[in-house]
Amino acid sequence: MRLQYSAFTEMAYLLILAVVFIGYVVWKYWALLIGAGYDPTPMEKVYKMLDLAEVGAADIVYDLGSGDGRIVIAAAKRYGARAHGIEADPIRFLFSWCMVLLSGQKERICVHFGNFHKKHIADATVVTLFLYRSANEKLKHKFETELEPGTRIVSYVWQFEGWDTAVCLPEDRIYLYVKGEGGFHP
Repeated sequence: MRLQYSAFTEMAYLLILAVVFIGYVVWKYWALLIGAGYDPTPMEKVYKMLDLAEVGAADIVYDLGSGDGRIVIAAAKRYGARAHGIEADPIRFLFSWCMVLLSGQKERICVHFGNFHKKHIADATVVTLFLYRSANEKLKHKFETELEPGTRIVSYVWQFEGWDTAVCLPEDRIYLYVKGEGGFHP
């Protein structure tokens, strides 16, 4: 009888482990459906992105797919900007909300839950993103119609096809675009 119980216990542990693993994979990658899985931007790149966009106290920074909130926190804390993060994953949203509270910057930062394709971002002066190429391409129309001339977009890793970069750091894969009167087209 003890042998059967042991075999049952082992199977239960394996089943629990499989469910936890599958749950983790789904949680980590389900956001691919709207643009990118969770892969935090290294802090060294965060600062380079914000420096390249010349973020300052007068700016309103939007981070699309804000993950753990590191970019919005850095924009507020180090550069004095007001910042908005938009995150579709409920766990990352709650985590970033807690990180904002702990940062001491809650007056300057707002984290929004939801799909960034459906959020209005017209007041942005700077938009940061680390999404996949396909997500960037889907955002082009939104940027062209909602953003004002002079708005800066900083993309980490992926470029926008057909748009000329204002400045790029190829070794860091950071690309800055500035909206002109005619949009972002070359």
